Amino acid sequence: MFKKVTQSVVNQMDSTRDLVPVHSILDHEHFRPLCLVKPKKKKIWKLSPGYTQTWYTLDDVLLPGEDNRSTESLFPKGDDQDSRQFTVKKRVSDTVDGSVSLHVESASVALKGVASLSREWSIKLQKNHIPIPKLEALKTERKMNANHSFIQQLQKKQQRLYMVHETVETSEETIYEESIKAEGSLKTQFHAKFFAKGTRENRQGITIPKGCTLAFRAIELTITDGSWDLQYFPESSRTLVCDGSSQGKLDRLEAEVKDTCQIFSKLSSDLFVVFLKAIKAVMRDRNLFEELTHKMEAVLDETGSCELKTESPDLKDLLSSLQNSSRHLLLKLAEAITYTLDALDELMEDQLLMLLESLEEKIVSQQLKLVKSILEHDDIEHSEGHFHVDASLLSFSQEREQKLTIAMVEMSGVKLQKDGSAVCTKAAFSAVAALYVSLYVLNLLSNSD
Repeated sequence: MFKKVTQSVVNQMDSTRDLVPVHSILDHEHFRPLCLVKPKKKKIWKLSPGYTQTWYTLDDVLLPGEDNRSTESLFPKGDDQDSRQFTVKKRVSDTVDGSVSLHVESASVALKGVASLSREWSIKLQKNHIPIPKLEALKTERKMNANHSFIQQLQKKQQRLYMVHETVETSEETIYEESIKAEGSLKTQFHAKFFAKGTRENRQGITIPKGCTLAFRAIELTITDGSWDLQYFPESSRTLVCDGSSQGKLDRLEAEVKDTCQIFSKLSSDLFVVFLKAIKAVMRDRNLFEELTHKMEAVLDETGSCELKTESPDLKDLLSSLQNSSRHLLLKLAEAITYTLDALDELMEDQLLMLLESLEEKIVSQQLKLVKSILEHDDIEHSEGHFHVDASLLSFSQEREQKLTIAMVEMSGVKLQKDGSAVCTKAAFSAVAALYVSLYVLNLLSNSD
């Protein structure tokens, strides 16, 4: 739910894609001004930059200055002009009249009647940033600690380093709530049957504390011996993947996902089951998602061995198999898992649940073909672009499977009709490509079933 809020804030505030949403409330403290972050590996399908936390701030890796002054003096205070407050509001209300049937794991739910979803929130935000002139002055006052172990490892691995210099934070505690209300008949079956008529309401929410970082901007640092500098115009700036046709980008996307994830195909049938079980678990549980993400990033960052332990039974078998792998295989698998998690992280929570149901219904392979056919059209680069896909790809054995697929694709910005006609509700290549990557990996891992 936190991700829904941060993504919505970014969508309303920033059209340049430089403002990066924080996806987990557990990590927000690591994306405050002066926090050091590392860029994630660039992907063809991801337009906006991505970063991982380092647990360090700029102050941690600088040598003390002559006056021993802390970097806290760089932060805006009170009514400083570098700290601005504003309010963002959003209200969503949807009503569906009809019947829905869902199957997840051992439970099935059939709903007839009226269902409504409402989201309404107002959040007061504060934009903070460290003035560039102050950072320029700091360069001459305090040198980089070239003997710091983190800096030494960073330079040894030739990794780039960025610093958070602007954030969007909550200026007061905020409560975000969702309400799903169903009226009519509700039938739920776990192992025993339960039948009820009337009204059922499901409310869930999250409390976001004051001072919580929702989004940030980062600037690249360059380090040479004991000096450091700010890269205002980095030579290897973000590649504009909007150049070229969608067909050309699809070719590059297929090459990228195969190069990164084909290592999964070399697993034994037993490990296929282990890996798929773990991926399905993190799709359901955001805490497990974050745990696996951090562990895989630690593997890719470490120069030596990395002990992989967990208290989660859903991840234990996966991490155990990785721990027993050779160093070369471990790195390849960690890269593939991280790539997969990055794609899943781009999807909405409801899409993840729909993917889980698609796995149960064994329709992922057909969905993959459908999404690939969508990516072949240049119109998905433009809002209100119209095109057609092969209607046979929307033909499923059950109507609810078709409705499930259409709804899942629409959440990525493409509205489909049963006859194959399609229209983009937004420039959708990046979102649809992330769905393609997710389906590709799930299809690959589920082939052992």
